Amino acid sequence: MQDHMVLQRAPKRAVVWGYSDTSSDITLEFDNQMYKTISGSHPVNNYGESIWSITLDPQPDGGPNQINVHQTLPNGTLITITLNDVYFGDVWFCSGQSNMQMTVRDIFNASIEIANANKYPKIRLFTAALKPSATPVEELIGIEQNWSIPSAESVGGPSWSYISAVCWLYGRMIHEELGGIPIGLIVSSWGGTAIELWMPPQPLHDCGISSGMVPLQSYNQLLQIQETLNNSNLYNAMIYPFTRMVIYGAIWYQGESNSDYNRDKYTCTFSKMIQSWREIWHERTNGTTDIQFPFGFVQLSTSTNDSRKVGGFPWIRWHQTFDVGYVPNHVVPNVFMAVALDLRDDPNNVHPRTKHDVAYRLSRAGLAVAYNRSIEFQGPIVSNANVSSDRERIYVTYTTVTDMIFQSLDGFEICCQGVTCETNDDVWIPSSISDKSDLTLIIRIRNACTGKPIYGLRYLWHETPCPYKQAAIYSFTDPNLPSPPYMKIF
Repeated sequence: MQDHMVLQRAPKRAVVWGYSDTSSDITLEFDNQMYKTISGSHPVNNYGESIWSITLDPQPDGGPNQINVHQTLPNGTLITITLNDVYFGDVWFCSGQSNMQMTVRDIFNASIEIANANKYPKIRLFTAALKPSATPVEELIGIEQNWSIPSAESVGGPSWSYISAVCWLYGRMIHEELGGIPIGLIVSSWGGTAIELWMPPQPLHDCGISSGMVPLQSYNQLLQIQETLNNSNLYNAMIYPFTRMVIYGAIWYQGESNSDYNRDKYTCTFSKMIQSWREIWHERTNGTTDIQFPFGFVQLSTSTNDSRKVGGFPWIRWHQTFDVGYVPNHVVPNVFMAVALDLRDDPNNVHPRTKHDVAYRLSRAGLAVAYNRSIEFQGPIVSNANVSSDRERIYVTYTTVTDMIFQSLDGFEICCQGVTCETNDDVWIPSSISDKSDLTLIIRIRNACTGKPIYGLRYLWHETPCPYKQAAIYSFTDPNLPSPPYMKIF
């Protein structure tokens, strides 16, 4: 709770909280209204203080506002804390690993973004420091960037330290599309971290994961970070302290560190993490934060420059959609995503600088799912795939678009080697699109699989499957919306 912050606007009710002496009378003064409460009777920190919390009436978007909080001491002395320049708007929480942590100054067109930052004074920025904890803590252990108004300094701050590029760009884009309502952006991310670090213990247990040390990727050595982290350490220190604050939604960019660590459990861990965050935020804000608040994520982009490698990235991309292939879907409600596997940036490998495209796609999806805007936000989605009776063709039918364009005819692979297909990527045969009828593609079966039972079909099933924006299939009406990767076992 600081000057320049954003609190959640109506119809939700923002929560303001803090510390005081135990069992103290607390009065909050705002907009000619007085709110009263009594702080807790039991100390919660080493200073002998307890927590007080006040839920405000719903407030329309806007500002600036001043909030005064008073505590009367036993001797009659009045202590006042004042929050200045507070706006009411929508609060978005941004978390994940290094592609979320990656700062504005490190992306393409950074100089333009930084130069224009002061045009958006109603967006406010906050970045948590990289600090773990063995147990959940109420108060942040460290702050990297206090609540700030956008400027060349605050948006263009130190690499891997200040505001996240994806978070900033997403926030700026929805801010513009929503008519300039205030947007609060909270960044709490740590590069090279697996999802297990960001989850409370119970959902980990539900997924069959026991407590233990979690490896950090070597990227942290570049930042001279020498930490040994255990399951839930970052949830305890970098998620839990925010869960008394009412938020509108969250966005997430993570998964690279799980491509070879508990990869096959990611469908469970990702869905359980979302569910647990929603439940805890809802509970700790007294039911004010939506129990199904909007949750967006970036589907993994690319890593190696070798387009032949399959690796673990395709499986994480699939598990990010809860093994459906797209979101929103029936498994976890109110979830949206940006496809990013065609945004290759070879010199930067696992950290593509193409974050404007990421944020554009994510903001379109966020506007559609989180704000119910009637806009196009998905590329073509497979509705059906089947093999012809003569085993010479595969028909793939799409939905969500009026038409498709092709940047390539490649990207599909078929396999006719039975269960061997599940364990041996070398037996998958590249197969090109041969024809199109409305929203149905025709893939002709050739070579070693002609006339044989087809076991499976997959699309863009490689770590780095194509050059920049050269995937096969995009929406005709918005060529910056690609079809996501796909896999089907017949």
